[in-house]
Amino acid sequence: MIWVASEKGKKAAFYTLGCKVNQQETAALQEVFRQHGYEIVGFKNPADVYIVNTCTVTHLADRKSRQIIRRAAGRNPDAVVAVVGCYAQINPKEVLSIPGVDVVVGTQDRGMLVRLVEEAARQKATGSASPEASPKINAVRSIQEKPVFEELPIPDNRSRTRAFLKIQDGCDQYCAYCIIPYARGPLRSLRPEMVRERIEQLLDAGYREIVLTGIHTSAYGRDLPDGIDLAGLLRMLSGLPGEFRLRLSSVEPADISEELLEVMASSERICRHLHIPLQSGDDEILKRMRRPYTTEEYRALFETACSKISGLAVTTDVMVGFPGESEEEFENSYRFISSLPFRDLHVFKYSPRPGTVAAALPDQVAPAIKDRRSARLIRLADELSRRFAKGFTGQVLTVLVERRAPGKQGYWEGLTDNYLRVLFPAPQGDPGLRGTFLPVLLTEPGEGDTLLGEPVVSFLVDSRHSKSVIK
Repeated sequence: MIWVASEKGKKAAFYTLGCKVNQQETAALQEVFRQHGYEIVGFKNPADVYIVNTCTVTHLADRKSRQIIRRAAGRNPDAVVAVVGCYAQINPKEVLSIPGVDVVVGTQDRGMLVRLVEEAARQKATGSASPEASPKINAVRSIQEKPVFEELPIPDNRSRTRAFLKIQDGCDQYCAYCIIPYARGPLRSLRPEMVRERIEQLLDAGYREIVLTGIHTSAYGRDLPDGIDLAGLLRMLSGLPGEFRLRLSSVEPADISEELLEVMASSERICRHLHIPLQSGDDEILKRMRRPYTTEEYRALFETACSKISGLAVTTDVMVGFPGESEEEFENSYRFISSLPFRDLHVFKYSPRPGTVAAALPDQVAPAIKDRRSARLIRLADELSRRFAKGFTGQVLTVLVERRAPGKQGYWEGLTDNYLRVLFPAPQGDPGLRGTFLPVLLTEPGEGDTLLGEPVVSFLVDSRHSKSVIK
């Protein structure tokens, strides 16, 4: 069997599981392949290479990763199948045991992926006709071995208005339930001058919102010699020229300083949105999770942040079914969450991860109980989301217009800085609006937690604050 690219050139298809960091890394890897002459195609399309970027945050993520890998291997028996990401880092032998896998790379050295893929292609071309018998390349090495922040290319996708920029990798928090520090290794930060340079590149490419992301984003700078932290980085970046805004991804409660809140409150460039993981609203469960705060401290932080930043959207992560979680502890958590005006909740069920402290704890919660608790919190999340959105009806907020609204002819949609999705009719003449900041009067709730609005052309508002026009 001879490995031959299609007549129109080599084609690579990607599939991403997991978090926003994975999505950003996939976009960067796609750019690496483009620079080496590959055309990026959809995962369901014929391709010469299939790359699966995996997740391992739960056992369901592992299972989904295996399913997608098998699907990739079945697409084209002559194609090279490469697996990267957290699941590959934690269980490379398990990944290699899946028939059809040719290359395994973990959460580092991904810049070598094109070379490894083409090496595997040559081996397949000169080896056995059986994909299962072809040589396999295992490029996974210990994440603790002198890890550095791996700088991958800036993705070039002119069809989007928002870009994710990874500024930090690794985690040293070691919560009792979490496998990610073992998959991602210790803290590493992208140097501030490189963050600035990459944001300038993204702005030049036409992006108007940059989401600063990482594995432990709020720990940015701890490993750098110059003493800069996330607040200092934001202060520096907010002074860049141009029309744009910055959004933070997840920030840990213990890392949110007065200075960070003050920088956010004082800059019209920084979105009024904080994703602050809670995990549980019960103090005993938080203690067993090894989370470094109490519910009282979390509430105080929440209230301080909202008092300093008017209209702030706070989203959070909540876990149900941590080992030993009783009905009383769950009810404590439910009541605590319902007492705060969250914008949204990301609810997930505890999953034992071998090698973590929690996996060995007694009193593992039955799956049916986790399902019931999760369903209750998801209903609460829907209620909180609608309530938060409804509170902004009658105000004018600036919307970053992203696209024409699917299934709603003549409408556009976009996001406010405080994470509200807004649908509105096109102004007269229906000009091309994608990538513009547009003041929109929020008139009424739409489906789910969306809002309907009307463009306001008689006056301008800045990209940050709202103006009430309806009493």
